[in-house]
Amino acid sequence: MPTNWKESGIRWYWVVVLVFIADQVSKQWVLANFDLYESVTLLPIFNFTYVRNYGAAFSFLSDAGGWQKWLFTFIAVGFSVLLTFWLRKQPAQMWRLNLAYTLVIAGALGNLIDRLQHGYVVDFLDFYWNKSHFPAFNIADSAICVGAALIIVDSFISDRLEKQKKAQDEKSAAKE
Repeated sequence: MPTNWKESGIRWYWVVVLVFIADQVSKQWVLANFDLYESVTLLPIFNFTYVRNYGAAFSFLSDAGGWQKWLFTFIAVGFSVLLTFWLRKQPAQMWRLNLAYTLVIAGALGNLIDRLQHGYVVDFLDFYWNKSHFPAFNIADSAICVGAALIIVDSFISDRLEKQKKAQDEKSAAKE
């Protein structure tokens, strides 16, 4: 276990700050410049559209009556604290996992601020094909998804590397 923050994954917390600021600035810009449901087509498959999400991913629990705000607040705070604790315990060199954790923390905190400030999350990235639209999302949602994907990728890579190291250690032991 690392003995100080410079040797631990906490060193990667600058990613949280950077992504959090980008998320909040983009949301404030949308709120200042767009009316609800206003949309601008940027590409044949992408619109910049201001919508509100009162739930979680894919509007899960969006019409639950308001209690979901506190559930998602508890989840965001809980995961952020847990991932920060894990960051402190792992070496700074574990870049993939440290990056993943900091992206998830930044996304969770970005959406948490929206829920506490507005009662909903500001979404604006709207991808679609023909008439089928993927649910709108934001920078925080993107950070959470990329972070989760990196955690999955890291689990496969770490597992493979551990097996290779074990095989190499066994081979070395057999030679002695």
